[in-house]
Amino acid sequence: MNYAGMRMMTRSQSRGPGSGPLGSGEAAAPIQRGEASAGTKWHYLAEGRKSYHPVKRQRKAQSLNVAYEASDGEKAEGTKPLKVPSWEPQDWQQQLANIRTMRSGKDAPVDQLGVEHCYDPRVPPKVQRYQVLLSLMLSSQTKDQVTAGAMKRLQARGLTVDSILQTDDITLGRLIYPVGFWRNKVKYIKQTSAILQQHYGGDIPASVAELVALPGVGPKMAHLAMAVAWGTVSGIAVDTHVHRIANRLGWTKKATKSPEETRAALEEWLPRDLWREINGLLVGFGQQICLPVRPRCQGCLNQALCPAARGL
Repeated sequence: MNYAGMRMMTRSQSRGPGSGPLGSGEAAAPIQRGEASAGTKWHYLAEGRKSYHPVKRQRKAQSLNVAYEASDGEKAEGTKPLKVPSWEPQDWQQQLANIRTMRSGKDAPVDQLGVEHCYDPRVPPKVQRYQVLLSLMLSSQTKDQVTAGAMKRLQARGLTVDSILQTDDITLGRLIYPVGFWRNKVKYIKQTSAILQQHYGGDIPASVAELVALPGVGPKMAHLAMAVAWGTVSGIAVDTHVHRIANRLGWTKKATKSPEETRAALEEWLPRDLWREINGLLVGFGQQICLPVRPRCQGCLNQALCPAARGL
């Protein structure tokens, strides 16, 4: 071995494991993990020089929850839909607070004679629910005082599904008169009672869809029956009072022509925790102040906030 070779060997060995012979023209073998000092990466150049570059630590990728509005038919997993602010009427919260103040006495007919007060609390729950439904059927186009009187006469004879089915039509008509459309209601009450006996064991259905399928039962009655008889808030019960007042206050995005249209409009923006309260609140307000004809706007706390009052 000559001295030149020894020098080459010595210099090569001094460079450590994994390095190629200086000046060989071949790329050096990569350094395996743990062979270099922490934070440094060594590179061997063809000329035999070594250089290093600081290692850039890769940051851990962070997952972002992106909210976006998907196109029609597009549903992306792991994303949250963009919540678009819904319309709500101007000043509705102050209007509602004023109505609560005006109704704080709880002295309207609905407060004493409404559906919550028309059933007999001493009878079994199933019979109570039937009486709730029957009082609602009688209340259509009828004042609370008249409905309450008819219910008392029926209860005096024992108001159950069986007792109604055993009562002839003439007698039933006399008992419920003078409720509005009493002849039609005799027919509906008999038909509905027969269905309840045959299909529900004398109880009433526990869903809006089944309730409105009964003869003489509309959406307002169904939602009130769900709330009072079953303790479930299924929707806003809208009668003529709620329909009228909601339009006068501007609580619908556009004018509505029917109670059902008003219900859909209210449910689009009114917080759900107010759905049960709003019926009794507005019905009593309509019975005392916001009357169908000649509303008492001068004594209403919402006079300055009510579009209808400003238009008078």
